[in-house]
Amino acid sequence: MKVPASDRRQTVRHNIRTPIRIRYWKSAIPEERSESENMSGKGILFATDSEIPVGAVLEVLLKMPEIITGRPTTEWLCSGHVVRVEPIDSPRGKLGVSVQFDCFQVTRGLAA
Repeated sequence: MKVPASDRRQTVRHNIRTPIRIRYWKSAIPEERSESENMSGKGILFATDSEIPVGAVLEVLLKMPEIITGRPTTEWLCSGHVVRVEPIDSPRGKLGVSVQFDCFQVTRGLAA
């Protein structure tokens, strides 16, 4: 069975909702708070009211769950680029923004 290129993933996506903070990389524009729709160790999908263009470079601060890393939950600061923006099923007409992580830094461990 052939899988369309757009459906191929290198890692498993988990339907995990966790608070995140997003901002444009190296920008003075204030950060935005949101919540993940799903995530993996390589990327994240989140909902927003903001117009964020494909190709934009973002910083995403989040608590990466143990289910993804196999290690206790830690706070990650990720930078990545937007690979897809599309309307999502939302009562307020939000956009779903997919970010592919380019690099990350584990900023601290979290107490259980």
